[in-house]
Amino acid sequence: MNRWRWLGGRAWGLRVRLLVAFVLLGLTTAAAVAGSGYVQARDVILRKAQDAAVVALVGQADKLFPVGNLPPAQNELDGFAEALSTRDESTVVLYQGRRSAIGPPPELLSPDLRQAVRGGRVVWQRVSYRGTPSLVIGTQLMRTGPDGTPVASGLEIYRLHSLLAEERSIDQLAVMAWLTGGLSLVFAVLLASLAARSVLRPVRELGRAARRLGEGNLASRLTIRGSDELADLARTFNDTAGTLERYVGELRRMESDARRFVADVSHELRTPLAAMTAVTDVLDEEAAQLPGDAGRAARLVSQETQNLTRLVNDLIEVSRFDSGTAALALDPVDVATAVTATLRARGWSDEVETELPTGVTARLDPRRLDVILANLVGNALRHGAPPVSVRLHTEPDWIVLAVADHGPGLDAEVLPQVFDRFYKADTARNRSTGSGLGLAIAWENARLHHDAERHGSLVAANQPAGGAVFTLRLPRWSADPPDEGGDR
Repeated sequence: MNRWRWLGGRAWGLRVRLLVAFVLLGLTTAAAVAGSGYVQARDVILRKAQDAAVVALVGQADKLFPVGNLPPAQNELDGFAEALSTRDESTVVLYQGRRSAIGPPPELLSPDLRQAVRGGRVVWQRVSYRGTPSLVIGTQLMRTGPDGTPVASGLEIYRLHSLLAEERSIDQLAVMAWLTGGLSLVFAVLLASLAARSVLRPVRELGRAARRLGEGNLASRLTIRGSDELADLARTFNDTAGTLERYVGELRRMESDARRFVADVSHELRTPLAAMTAVTDVLDEEAAQLPGDAGRAARLVSQETQNLTRLVNDLIEVSRFDSGTAALALDPVDVATAVTATLRARGWSDEVETELPTGVTARLDPRRLDVILANLVGNALRHGAPPVSVRLHTEPDWIVLAVADHGPGLDAEVLPQVFDRFYKADTARNRSTGSGLGLAIAWENARLHHDAERHGSLVAANQPAGGAVFTLRLPRWSADPPDEGGDR
């Protein structure tokens, strides 16, 4: 099925189309050659039979010269007919309404045939007599006139000549034509199979190489055979794959350098930020006593230092995800208690409605669950509209947390990008307190919770009644799982 889908996208693949094309060509050619050969051979056989029968009749009729007294007696007509008849050929002789006792029946002699014979012509006509193809040949006996020239005697001779032997030969020709057509069809199918194999083999190789390239194997190359169009296609594919490999390698190197730079800068900033935080703690204590502008400046420095600290911490967290060093510290967690603690720690308990069934436990990383919820609820409070709610329910193998608000919701073009790093739906908020990393970090933390078959997920959607809803699904491990340690 995959091969058909790749070759043609439909049920008629390239192999089938090639086979059908060759078969149609073979049938057309065989039908044209065999048909024309059959018609020509049939005409030649019938023409030779007609000519031989006419020559034989005319030769035998010439032996009857000279004709005696006219009109002939009945016994003379019968004698003429017997003399001109053979075992396979029946002859009738007519004279002015009288006919010999033997010969073909009168209904075989058409008026046109008799009219032509009376005019002195030698004519023939194909008929079917008793189911057998036959030939009626007509001529008129001539006699010598007073001046020595031939004169029509009025004696009409009609011979019924069987074409059964010729019909059998024609039937054999038809059988040979059918056999030729069948052999041509078989040859066309074999030729089509060979042609399809020679054409489709490099096409299939190209398909496999393209799939490997799409799966990330940038070293995928084709073997170039010959110098035809397919070889040019393989050469072009190899050149394209080589160029793509170089570009992707360069991009990966640049991305790796950028990530390393961000990680290094983030870690280097922690030391001066620690000193700045200590200073801002002192400023916070003294800000109330400072006069006007000095107090506002102290509070501004403190706030921006906190924002910078959050950004650096977020960048460090992102760098851990990129480097693959982020690990889970799993513990049995009462989910309702963990959600309540997150809301209480940030002073959101009175602003958020909750629906948290008790007794729901799961093996989770409580710190990462706290990060996810803090980002989702904080985002809903900043950009949505009250009431904001957190609801918990369970499925056989999952716990599901839904954080919803009743604001304007998310635009359709925003939904696919809402978890992208540094993405902000409102581009005018270039000085917003968010870094654009909160939802991305929440999504990464959700995916980090996984077992052998399932990954956690975080999806965004709009509620039918209005407002955005973020749904967190985490695998629910047993209360006492095997001690696997580290990042599962």
